[in-house]
Parts: sequence; C-alpha cells; structure tokens
Amino acid sequence: MSLANAPRATMMRRLAAWAYDFLVGLAVYMLAGSLLFGLFTALVKGGLIPTDGMEHVSDIMISNPLYSGINELFKLLAVAYLFVWSWTRSGQTIGMRAWRIRAQCTDGNLMSKGQAWRRAAYAFGGFANFSLLWDSTLSALHDRLSSTEVVQLTLEQNRELLAQSKLR
Repeated sequence: MSLANAPRATMMRRLAAWAYDFLVGLAVYMLAGSLLFGLFTALVKGGLIPTDGMEHVSDIMISNPLYSGINELFKLLAVAYLFVWSWTRSGQTIGMRAWRIRAQCTDGNLMSKGQAWRRAAYAFGGFANFSLLWDSTLSALHDRLSSTEVVQLTLEQNRELLAQSKLR
C-alpha cells in the first residue's frame, strides 16, 4: 500500500492524537520513574550510593543534581523511545491510530530510527504542531527538520496498517 500521495493531516487531527498520546506518554514517564527509583533504592540500600545523612531515598535523589538529572533524562528518553518505536514500526502511535494519521517519510515509507529520533527531539513535546498555524502546506516544524510528514488515512488504509502491525 502506497501512502506517498496521501493528504497531510490537519492540525486538529494532530492535536487530538497528541491528547491521546500525552496520556500514554505520561504513563510511560511514571513507569520509567518507578523503575529507576526502585533501582536507585536498591543502590542506596546496598551501600553503593551514600545517604549523606538523609533519611529518605527520594531526598537523596532530589538533592543531588547528578541523580535528579539522570532521573529526568531517563524518563524523557523512555517517552521519546515510545514514539520512536511506534513511528519506525508502523508509523502510528496509539493516538495516531485512533485518529487515522501516520508519520512517515515524504516518499511514503516508514522513517528510519535516526529520522524518528530527530523528529522526537524537534517536536518539543508536541508543541511544534502549532507551527502549522503559519504553514499552508500542513508541514510542521519537526516534519520539515526530520524530512517527514503526517498524513491522513482512509478507514481502509488504517485498517490495513493495523492488520500489518499485528503480524510483526
């Protein structure tokens, strides 16, 4: 199925998908934070990280800029990886599936991991979609910087993509 000539998705569809994906991303963010906190707790209890006189593990993590920086970076990378994995596997996140849109290369193929990481970095948490207010070609800032596009799918195209992704 070729999607090279599919129409580009509107800002409203993108924002609706973003709202769905925000909730999924928030869940991944919290799960990643919980996993890292568990690992950090084990390292403190094992004596590999000093307590510096603090009673609670969370105080140790928050008070040290290195530990809190690693914590935030890990959580943000986990969320970014969710999008990279989705875009390189099927071109669609959960929200994009619901709203029948797909992120892809401008030639209609799935994007590479490098393109997906660039797209995630340039998206600024999805707020780059607001650049569509000034672009009549429906190409957002992160679309242009990563040589990708977001297209609107017909119901049949979306069903076919869903069936294909279940086979992988």
